[in-house]
Amino acid sequence: MMQGPDKDSERDGTPSLLKQFARRASTAERCELCSAELAPIHQHLLDPKKREIVCSCDGCAVLFCGQAGAHYLRVPRRIRALSDFQMPDLQWESLMIPINLAFFYCDSAAGKVMAMYPSPAGAIESLLSLESWSEIAAEHPALQKMEPDVETFLVNRVGTTAQYYVAPIDECYRLVGLIRMHWRGLSGGAEVWKEIHNFFGDLKARSVDVRESAHA
Repeated sequence: MMQGPDKDSERDGTPSLLKQFARRASTAERCELCSAELAPIHQHLLDPKKREIVCSCDGCAVLFCGQAGAHYLRVPRRIRALSDFQMPDLQWESLMIPINLAFFYCDSAAGKVMAMYPSPAGAIESLLSLESWSEIAAEHPALQKMEPDVETFLVNRVGTTAQYYVAPIDECYRLVGLIRMHWRGLSGGAEVWKEIHNFFGDLKARSVDVRESAHA
């Protein structure tokens, strides 16, 4: 089971589930509920109270999700590329994210939208103005339809062309894990930027293009 933050991870800003997600990504896995062997692509479930993610077979995903009072939420597999999403620089700056790569999700246990950005130390929480987020969400129906806890608004403004997605939370953890593993020195090095480029290329290839008619 991927655990929530421990004392060490609180000191370096990295939930231990991110460390485990990165470390175990290349090993054969089993369902953490029934021990059945899993295919490389399999279900992930989230405990929204503990912020724990577990790997699951299809049967356990059906059994433990979708019912009143269920302990887990199923992390969706759908990825939506918001191809005509527009965010002016001033609007992005109002979110006070120190880098041009971040993800946002509604934490139902905390009762607020969380803003996170990847770093060599792991995922770092950024202070987020509710007013700034509400303004952006009001302009974009896709953000209003995100599933709490398990879907994120993933922003990549690195480079000349910005990319915006509604993506599963486990994809964001995978990105954070890649950056932790491959970052070298002060600037990251060529390898980590190659990994980031490949990550978003793969994400785009697996996504469904969504256009919003509600843009101003």
